[in-house]
Amino acid sequence: MQIEKNTVVSLCYTLKADNSEGDIIEVAQETDPLVFLYGAGQMLPKFEENLANLKQGDPFEFGLLSTDAYGDHDPEAVIDLDIEIFKVDGKLDEEMVAPGNMIPMRDSEGHMLQGKVVSISPVAVKMDFNHPMAGQNLHFSGSILEVRQATEEELNHGHVHGCCGHDH
Repeated sequence: MQIEKNTVVSLCYTLKADNSEGDIIEVAQETDPLVFLYGAGQMLPKFEENLANLKQGDPFEFGLLSTDAYGDHDPEAVIDLDIEIFKVDGKLDEEMVAPGNMIPMRDSEGHMLQGKVVSISPVAVKMDFNHPMAGQNLHFSGSILEVRQATEEELNHGHVHGCCGHDH
C-alpha cells in the first residue's frame, strides 16, 4: 500500500541540522517509530509531500528549508516580559525561570505556547517564542516501516489509535 491521504504511516528516521552531514537533532528508531495519520495536518506539509506514494520498506532522504519547516527566526517573537509575571507570592522561582529553560505560557487569547528564557534582569525576563527549530534547515533520512488504511474511528478522531498512537 502506498502512502496517501487517510493512511497510517509508521516510519523510523534520523533528523539532522542543515544537511546529511549535520548534527543529529532527533532519532526515531524502529522500536519507537513515528506513527501518524497522513493528510490530517499533524506533520509539516513539505515533510508529508516528500513521503507521498512511498511504500513499506522504501527508504527516504530529503531536506527541508527553514521556510518549509518551522519558519525563519522572527526577532519580534523575542520579547521582554515584566518579571512580576513570573513571581509567586513575590518570589521568583529561579530553578524554573533560568536561561535556556522552556516555560509553558498563554497568550492574550488564552492559547498555549512555549517560550525559552533567554535572559533575566531585575525588571524583565527576555523570552523567545520562536519554535526551537525556527531558522533551521532540516535533513531527514529513514525508511517506511508500515503503511495501512486508517480505521473509521481514527479518521473521525483525526489521529492514530492503538500501537504507537493515541489510546482512549
